[in-house]
Amino acid sequence: MSDDPLLLFEEVSKIYPLPAGDVVALDRVSLTIEPGEFIAVMGPSGSGKSTLLNMMGCLDVPTAGKIYLSGREISSMSDDDLTGIRRDRIGFVFQRFNLIPLLSAVENVEFPILLTTGRAESRRRAGEVLAAVGIGAPLFSHKPGELSGGEQQRVAIARALVNDPDLLLCDEPTGNLDSKTGTVIMELLAAENRRGKTVIVVTHDPDVAAYARRTIQLVDGRIV
Repeated sequence: MSDDPLLLFEEVSKIYPLPAGDVVALDRVSLTIEPGEFIAVMGPSGSGKSTLLNMMGCLDVPTAGKIYLSGREISSMSDDDLTGIRRDRIGFVFQRFNLIPLLSAVENVEFPILLTTGRAESRRRAGEVLAAVGIGAPLFSHKPGELSGGEQQRVAIARALVNDPDLLLCDEPTGNLDSKTGTVIMELLAAENRRGKTVIVVTHDPDVAAYARRTIQLVDGRIV
């Protein structure tokens, strides 16, 4: 095993040029995240939380500074390389679930690995992770619109887990759920963390942040 941190940010800035003037979303952020951590990212709206998460997830590249994933610099990688890292090492969970409406629950979950594993293996693996997050076989054929919010988020978490990622990035994962369902979802994420996955959750909710072992506070694009 490498001794490198899972993620290392060195003086990372992200600036969006706009006609009315540049917007500094991240301002010289330096940060170390070790494998197996459970981290909450908090801060007011517009503080840079989603930008930080997008950087961690290789969805965006910095304007300045360097980002390393397990010792490899990712801030200057090609789009193809970044796509490979997202596919193989990172799982994403969003507030709005982001499920494909025309696909069933099991098809949504197998979608990320279908091309790499083939139909039979992807279906077996999708069924396995759906069962692990509490979605039973009778719901496998249901489309997202036929599921409750909590069921949709479970399916979304299963989709994030299907490639067995090192890193789970969750953007307000309980934001569209009632508090009871939100607690169930956070217990699921905590269980994945206990199995060794690094979990990072962007949240406004102190109850959600309480699951984390470390909280990063962002204000105006800086860690405070």
